[in-house]
Amino acid sequence: SLYAASKKANELMAHTYSHLYNMPTTGLRFFTVYGPWGRPDMALFIFTRKILAGEPIDVFNHGHHRRDFTYIDDIVEGVIRTLDSVATPNPQWSGETPDPGTSKAPYRLYNIGSNNPVELSRFIEIIEERVGKKAEKNLLPLQPGDVPATYANVDDLIDDVGYKPSTTVEEGIANFVDWYRDFYKV
Repeated sequence: SLYAASKKANELMAHTYSHLYNMPTTGLRFFTVYGPWGRPDMALFIFTRKILAGEPIDVFNHGHHRRDFTYIDDIVEGVIRTLDSVATPNPQWSGETPDPGTSKAPYRLYNIGSNNPVELSRFIEIIEERVGKKAEKNLLPLQPGDVPATYANVDDLIDDVGYKPSTTVEEGIANFVDWYRDFYKV
């Protein structure tokens, strides 16, 4: 996907800078962030608004793609935990058996995600349960350039900084819907 290519290009530029100037660099990969005060153009905002208004929602890939939805508080905790973990070179790094999260340069990558992909159809069901209303769905094919699933392997985050995101999608959506109703007076 073009989106993934742009992210990888950023990581490669950061790695090159780290290598050339011996500057510790840490990259953080956030997986499908959601929660209060998020972007109103994201699925959770759109679905919640439209379900409450009785408007149909567009559901791509017929709701079968899976996302590693990650609640904002878990993202923030992951960022805070990695702040004090300055990237160092990995002396065992080898091009023959590369570790994509480390390098001979002082460079490090961490995935921050729930480590628990959820099918979009289930995500929508949880919203429906929380708002007390069924969604009218326009079931559509997978969009060009989209991927059928995302999954965050957070083993390095656990090993290096002792953290694994833990907010369930049920908890996160409940928090969001409560915030949404209060903020928008719905």
